[in-house]
Amino acid sequence: MPYIKHLDRIKYKVILNNMPEIETKGDLEYCVSVLMKQFMKTRDFRYSTLHDCTYAVQHCADEFRRLNLDKREDEARIQNGEITS
Repeated sequence: MPYIKHLDRIKYKVILNNMPEIETKGDLEYCVSVLMKQFMKTRDFRYSTLHDCTYAVQHCADEFRRLNLDKREDEARIQNGEITS
């Protein structure tokens, strides 16, 4: 999960707060890919570390979906009604 301790967040804040705007989906994918490669630079290229890297990104996507996309879907369901057969 992306919820690390506040003290641990400090070392990333300066870099992340000074990034230019990520304008497109492709730009976002590029940034995520670079972060994944950066993570792997100091680790052995083996299944467990590749798994950790891939699943960290997946877990962030799952949490983003849970907090944002699912909420939007619930709002649309309430506004437009349930699906009926």
